[in-house]
Amino acid sequence: MTTFVLVHGAWHGPWAWERLTPLLHQAGVRTLTPALTLDGDVGLDTHVDEVLVSLAAAGDDVILVGHSYAGLVVRQAADQRPDLVKQVVLIDGWAGGDGTSLFDLAPEAFVTTVRAATDGLHIPAPPPASFGVTDPDDTRWLAARLRPHPLRTFTEPTRLSGAVDRIPGTAISCRPQTYPFERFAEELGYRTVPVDGPHNVMLTHPRPLARLLFDSLQ
Repeated sequence: MTTFVLVHGAWHGPWAWERLTPLLHQAGVRTLTPALTLDGDVGLDTHVDEVLVSLAAAGDDVILVGHSYAGLVVRQAADQRPDLVKQVVLIDGWAGGDGTSLFDLAPEAFVTTVRAATDGLHIPAPPPASFGVTDPDDTRWLAARLRPHPLRTFTEPTRLSGAVDRIPGTAISCRPQTYPFERFAEELGYRTVPVDGPHNVMLTHPRPLARLLFDSLQ
Protein backbone atom coordinates (compact mmCIF):
# COMPACT_ATOMS: atom_id res chain seq x y z
CA MET A 1 0.00 0.00 0.00
CA THR A 2 1.23 3.47 -0.88
CA THR A 3 1.84 5.77 2.06
CA PHE A 4 1.83 9.54 1.79
CA VAL A 5 4.13 11.05 4.41
CA LEU A 6 2.86 14.63 4.69
CA VAL A 7 5.23 17.12 6.32
CA HIS A 8 3.87 20.46 7.46
CA GLY A 9 5.57 23.79 6.95
CA ALA A 10 6.85 26.44 9.35
CA TRP A 11 4.58 27.62 12.20
CA HIS A 12 2.18 24.74 11.48
CA GLY A 13 1.61 21.23 12.83
CA PRO A 14 0.13 17.92 11.64
CA TRP A 15 -3.30 19.54 11.93
CA ALA A 16 -2.49 21.37 8.68
CA TRP A 17 -3.42 18.21 6.77
CA GLU A 18 -6.67 17.31 8.51
CA ARG A 19 -8.89 18.51 5.65
CA LEU A 20 -6.82 16.63 3.08
CA THR A 21 -6.14 13.26 4.70
CA PRO A 22 -9.77 11.99 4.68
CA LEU A 23 -9.82 12.49 0.91
CA LEU A 24 -6.63 10.45 0.51
CA HIS A 25 -7.97 7.71 2.76
CA GLN A 26 -11.07 7.46 0.59
CA ALA A 27 -8.76 6.60 -2.30
CA GLY A 28 -7.29 3.72 -0.31
CA VAL A 29 -3.93 5.22 0.61
CA ARG A 30 -2.32 5.48 4.00
CA THR A 31 -1.06 8.76 5.47
CA LEU A 32 1.47 9.68 8.13
CA THR A 33 1.75 13.26 9.35
CA PRO A 34 4.87 13.72 11.49
CA ALA A 35 5.07 16.62 13.92
CA LEU A 36 8.13 18.83 13.62
CA THR A 37 9.48 20.12 16.93
CA LEU A 38 8.89 23.85 17.31
CA ASP A 39 10.16 24.26 20.87
CA GLY A 40 13.76 25.06 21.76
CA ASP A 41 16.81 25.80 19.65
CA VAL A 42 16.32 23.08 17.04
CA GLY A 43 17.63 23.11 13.50
CA LEU A 44 16.86 21.55 10.15
CA ASP A 45 18.63 18.30 11.07
CA THR A 46 16.22 17.74 13.97
CA HIS A 47 13.24 18.00 11.64
CA VAL A 48 14.88 15.68 9.12
CA ASP A 49 15.40 13.08 11.85
CA GLU A 50 11.73 13.31 12.81
CA VAL A 51 10.68 12.66 9.22
CA LEU A 52 13.09 9.71 8.99
CA VAL A 53 11.21 8.06 11.86
CA SER A 54 8.01 8.24 9.82
CA LEU A 55 9.76 6.94 6.72
CA ALA A 56 10.98 3.91 8.64
CA ALA A 57 7.42 3.21 9.77
CA ALA A 58 5.91 3.74 6.33
CA GLY A 59 7.59 0.93 4.38
CA ASP A 60 9.14 1.16 0.95
CA ASP A 61 6.28 2.60 -1.13
CA VAL A 62 6.32 6.20 0.03
CA ILE A 63 5.39 9.48 -1.57
CA LEU A 64 7.08 12.11 0.57
CA VAL A 65 5.26 15.44 0.54
CA GLY A 66 6.61 18.71 1.93
CA HIS A 67 4.75 22.00 2.22
CA SER A 68 6.64 25.30 2.09
CA TYR A 69 9.65 25.19 4.47
CA ALA A 70 9.32 21.40 4.61
CA GLY A 71 10.49 21.22 1.01
CA LEU A 72 14.01 21.46 2.45
CA VAL A 73 13.22 18.86 5.10
CA VAL A 74 11.77 16.22 2.80
CA ARG A 75 14.55 16.48 0.24
CA GLN A 76 17.21 15.90 2.88
CA ALA A 77 15.23 13.02 4.41
CA ALA A 78 14.77 11.44 0.97
CA ASP A 79 18.47 11.89 0.28
CA GLN A 80 19.24 9.83 3.38
CA ARG A 81 16.69 7.08 2.63
CA PRO A 82 16.28 6.93 -1.15
CA ASP A 83 15.46 3.24 -0.84
CA LEU A 84 12.15 4.09 0.81
CA VAL A 85 10.94 7.08 -1.21
CA LYS A 86 9.25 6.51 -4.56
CA GLN A 87 8.59 10.18 -5.24
CA VAL A 88 9.09 13.59 -3.66
CA VAL A 89 6.25 16.10 -3.94
CA LEU A 90 6.66 19.76 -3.02
CA ILE A 91 3.68 22.01 -2.37
CA ASP A 92 4.89 25.60 -2.76
CA GLY A 93 8.15 24.22 -1.42
CA TRP A 94 11.43 25.93 -0.66
CA ALA A 95 14.11 23.74 -2.20
CA GLY A 96 17.66 23.96 -3.45
CA GLY A 97 20.93 22.11 -3.78
CA ASP A 98 23.44 20.93 -1.22
CA GLY A 99 24.46 23.63 1.24
CA THR A 100 21.40 25.81 0.63
CA SER A 101 19.39 27.27 3.50
CA LEU A 102 15.94 28.82 3.35
CA PHE A 103 17.46 32.24 3.89
CA ASP A 104 19.75 31.61 0.90
CA LEU A 105 16.69 31.06 -1.28
CA ALA A 106 14.46 33.79 0.13
CA PRO A 107 14.32 37.36 -1.15
CA GLU A 108 16.27 39.88 0.90
CA ALA A 109 13.07 41.59 2.07
CA PHE A 110 11.78 38.29 3.49
CA VAL A 111 15.03 37.66 5.37
CA THR A 112 15.12 41.20 6.75
CA THR A 113 11.51 41.01 7.94
CA VAL A 114 12.00 37.64 9.61
CA ARG A 115 15.23 38.67 11.35
CA ALA A 116 13.58 41.85 12.64
CA ALA A 117 10.70 39.86 14.12
CA THR A 118 12.67 37.09 15.83
CA ASP A 119 13.63 37.04 19.49
CA GLY A 120 16.92 35.41 18.51
CA LEU A 121 15.55 31.89 18.92
CA HIS A 122 12.07 31.76 17.41
CA ILE A 123 10.17 33.50 14.64
CA PRO A 124 6.65 34.54 15.67
CA ALA A 125 3.87 33.26 13.48
CA PRO A 126 2.67 35.68 10.79
CA PRO A 127 -1.06 36.37 10.42
CA PRO A 128 -3.22 33.89 8.46
CA ALA A 129 -3.45 36.33 5.55
CA SER A 130 0.27 35.74 4.96
CA PHE A 131 -0.65 32.19 3.93
CA GLY A 132 -3.51 33.35 1.71
CA VAL A 133 -6.20 32.47 4.24
CA THR A 134 -8.87 35.20 4.29
CA ASP A 135 -12.19 33.49 5.09
CA PRO A 136 -13.16 34.73 8.58
CA ASP A 137 -13.84 31.28 10.01
CA ASP A 138 -10.65 29.83 8.54
CA THR A 139 -8.70 32.85 9.77
CA ARG A 140 -9.82 32.30 13.36
CA TRP A 141 -9.20 28.56 13.09
CA LEU A 142 -5.67 29.01 11.75
CA ALA A 143 -4.66 31.88 14.04
CA ALA A 144 -5.46 29.76 17.09
CA ARG A 145 -3.11 26.99 15.92
CA LEU A 146 -0.04 28.75 14.52
CA ARG A 147 3.05 28.59 16.74
CA PRO A 148 6.48 30.31 16.75
CA HIS A 149 9.05 28.53 14.58
CA PRO A 150 12.75 27.91 15.35
CA LEU A 151 14.99 30.45 13.62
CA ARG A 152 17.88 28.01 13.14
CA THR A 153 15.84 25.90 10.71
CA PHE A 154 15.89 28.87 8.32
CA THR A 155 19.64 29.46 8.61
CA GLU A 156 20.95 25.87 8.70
CA PRO A 157 22.01 24.57 5.27
CA THR A 158 20.73 21.35 3.78
CA ARG A 159 23.18 18.48 3.47
CA LEU A 160 22.62 16.42 0.32
CA SER A 161 24.70 13.64 -1.21
CA GLY A 162 22.89 13.77 -4.55
CA ALA A 163 20.81 10.63 -3.96
CA VAL A 164 17.61 12.69 -3.80
CA ASP A 165 18.19 13.92 -7.34
CA ARG A 166 17.69 10.38 -8.61
CA ILE A 167 14.18 10.24 -7.10
CA PRO A 168 11.35 11.56 -9.31
CA GLY A 169 10.02 14.89 -8.13
CA THR A 170 6.84 16.87 -8.64
CA ALA A 171 6.23 20.45 -7.56
CA ILE A 172 2.69 21.71 -7.05
CA SER A 173 2.77 25.49 -7.40
CA CYS A 174 -0.06 27.58 -5.98
CA ARG A 175 -1.65 30.38 -7.96
CA PRO A 176 -1.27 33.29 -7.50
CA GLN A 177 2.42 32.77 -6.79
CA THR A 178 3.95 34.34 -3.67
CA TYR A 179 7.62 33.29 -3.92
CA PRO A 180 9.49 31.66 -6.85
CA PHE A 181 8.65 28.10 -5.84
CA GLU A 182 8.14 27.03 -9.44
CA ARG A 183 11.61 28.27 -10.40
CA PHE A 184 13.17 26.41 -7.47
CA ALA A 185 11.54 23.21 -8.70
CA GLU A 186 12.47 23.70 -12.34
CA GLU A 187 16.11 24.24 -11.37
CA LEU A 188 15.99 20.83 -9.66
CA GLY A 189 14.48 19.21 -12.74
CA TYR A 190 11.10 18.59 -11.09
CA ARG A 191 7.84 18.39 -13.00
CA THR A 192 5.75 21.45 -12.14
CA VAL A 193 1.97 21.45 -11.83
CA PRO A 194 -0.13 24.55 -11.06
CA VAL A 195 -3.08 24.60 -8.68
CA ASP A 196 -5.49 27.48 -8.19
CA GLY A 197 -5.37 28.35 -4.53
CA PRO A 198 -3.30 30.21 -1.94
CA HIS A 199 -0.14 29.05 -0.20
CA ASN A 200 -2.16 27.06 2.36
CA VAL A 201 -4.05 25.27 -0.39
CA MET A 202 -4.39 22.10 1.71
CA LEU A 203 -6.69 24.07 4.02
CA THR A 204 -8.60 26.16 1.50
CA HIS A 205 -8.80 23.83 -1.54
CA PRO A 206 -8.17 20.27 -0.31
CA ARG A 207 -10.09 18.52 -3.11
CA PRO A 208 -8.10 19.95 -6.05
CA LEU A 209 -4.90 19.24 -4.14
CA ALA A 210 -6.00 15.67 -3.45
CA ARG A 211 -6.63 15.11 -7.15
CA LEU A 212 -3.10 16.25 -7.97
CA LEU A 213 -1.67 13.94 -5.32
CA PHE A 214 -3.71 11.06 -6.75
CA ASP A 215 -2.09 11.76 -10.10
CA SER A 216 1.31 11.05 -8.51
CA LEU A 217 0.17 7.47 -7.94
CA GLN A 218 0.01 6.86 -11.69
